[in-house]
Amino acid sequence: MKAKILFLLIAITSLMVGCKANYPVAQQSGKADMAYLVFVGPSKTYGNGSKTVQVDVDGNKFDAKVVKPKTANRKGTQYGIATGRRNITVKFNDQTIYQKQLFLSSQETKIINLP
Repeated sequence: MKAKILFLLIAITSLMVGCKANYPVAQQSGKADMAYLVFVGPSKTYGNGSKTVQVDVDGNKFDAKVVKPKTANRKGTQYGIATGRRNITVKFNDQTIYQKQLFLSSQETKIINLP
């Protein structure tokens, strides 16, 4: 009887030693070295994403949709730009409504509130 218990303990111990409790997790590399911009403004002025603003980031120009403040985190369109110190100018109907120099970190999402 003692031999059976001893054999059973040895068998269980050898099974536990043979199995790893945790396996190495595959490492994922981060996304590209990018920062993101989201443009937020009142729907009375910019519509519900139907009107766009003209954005100039260090000479690179593009059109961007403006979303309501309540939906900025869920439905806001994010625009990827390079990290670092950036001069950002936003125009609407050929008038400058936002101009600032920002420092953007990797994977940072900057919400720009427009008047």
